[in-house]
This record gives sequence, C-alpha cells and structure tokens, in this order.
Amino acid sequence: MAIVEIVSGDSRIFSGESLKLRCVIPNKYQASWDYLWFRGSVQLPQSGETYQLWEANVKESGKYSCQGQRETDVRTIKTLRSLPYEIHVDGGYAILQMAKRPVLIGDALDLKCRLRGNAPVHETILYRDGIEVMVQSGSSLNFHLPHVTLEDEGRYSCRVSWDLSRRTHSVMSVPIPVNILDNAQLERNKMHLICHVQYNAPAPAPPVNYYFYKNNNLLGPATSLNHMHVRKAAGWYSCRAKVPKLDIVRWSKPQSFGEVTGA
Repeated sequence: MAIVEIVSGDSRIFSGESLKLRCVIPNKYQASWDYLWFRGSVQLPQSGETYQLWEANVKESGKYSCQGQRETDVRTIKTLRSLPYEIHVDGGYAILQMAKRPVLIGDALDLKCRLRGNAPVHETILYRDGIEVMVQSGSSLNFHLPHVTLEDEGRYSCRVSWDLSRRTHSVMSVPIPVNILDNAQLERNKMHLICHVQYNAPAPAPPVNYYFYKNNNLLGPATSLNHMHVRKAAGWYSCRAKVPKLDIVRWSKPQSFGEVTGA
C-alpha cells in the first residue's frame, strides 16, 4: 500500500503558498515504480514521487492520494491506493493551527493563529463553538490552554485585529475540530508491535537490540525489549534485531496496516 507524506508546508495553507507531498512505497527498493496522483477520484497529470502545489489556490483543496505502478513483461502491477491526505487551501486572512495531535486529558492545548501578511496585531481572540475562550492583547498569535478536560472539546477559531490608517481591521479563521482523548481512548487507539528473531548462539544468549520502523523511519531509540506500543496509524511497519556481540542483524518484512485510520 502506498502512503502520502507531507514533505514541506502544512496541511492548512493560505492561497498563494506552496507545499510538497511525497508518495512512499516501502518496498520500492525491490522494483522501479511510477507514481499516480489523485485528488478525490480525479487522477492528476503529475507522475513523480513528489507532488508540488505551487502558489496553491482554493480549488486545489481536497483529499490527495497516490498509487504505485510498474510494468512487467506480463502485466501492469499497481499498489493499493494510499489513504487520503486532506489539504485545506484557505483564501482568507487567518488560519488556526494545532501544535500536536492527539491531545489527552491533562495535556496542554497549544494553538497558533496565522495571519496573512505582517499586519501590526493588537488583539487576538480564541473561540470554542463560537464562544469566547481567551483574549490576548499585543502581537502574540499563540494560545496556551493548560490541563484540558473533555469539556474543552469543540470547534475552535480565532479572530485577529489590527489598526491601519486610523481604522481597525479584523479577520476570523475557519473553525477546526479539537478532540480530547482520555487514557482509555488512547489505549484503544494504540497497537502492540512485537519483533520475533531467531538465531543460533551458545548459552547464555547475548543481549539483543531491537529497532522499530514505520515507513522506513525509526520510531524510537534501540531497546532491549522486543515490543513497543504505538498510536494506530496506517503505514508499513518493520523491525530490526541486532546482536552486537555476534555481529548478527535480522530484518523483518514490512507489514501493512492500511486499515488503521488512527485517532
């Protein structure tokens, strides 16, 4: 299964800005692939491993996906199409962005209100479901809500105000959903990875270092444990076991968890 990753930019950008997506085929080292790109159900003309939105316009908002394709002497082989990666191109003047996902009960919720241009901001207001949550005076566009609870869930937006030519100007962002998870929900949104390794060695068995990967990217530092918990997310997962004392390295085959949608 192919996977869409964002290389540069953000999933929410202003019209006129750029971003770059990449199509990852984890086992592509076994073959040479061509790439098909889609927005919704429409195939796009680009065919490279990366897809660039230059000076994006609002009409280019949508759910982007990709697919690998290669020709053999017998037939055309295609990977499963990736899960969609949603891009929002905003034609307005303010965008609200979240610093991280997911957010757990007791965590801090950090939000940033981006403003198009360099206006001299004097006030920023944060709203939840249309109700004022926080007012900030000055030029800061960052909001920090410590120790959130389930009551902090909702659709958040921001309003930015500034003075120019003796007039006050004000713009509002499009609302974005913010979900708060409790620990039980977090556990339900995790999966358990286990790395099994076989090798011949005299007793007592020497220590083994285990490495876990998602889409060929290391998930964390090496440990002596052959298992780890990760957040559910579609992708290709693999592990590597290394026995330093015996100079043995074993790799697993990548396993696809494309049905996992994550939190």
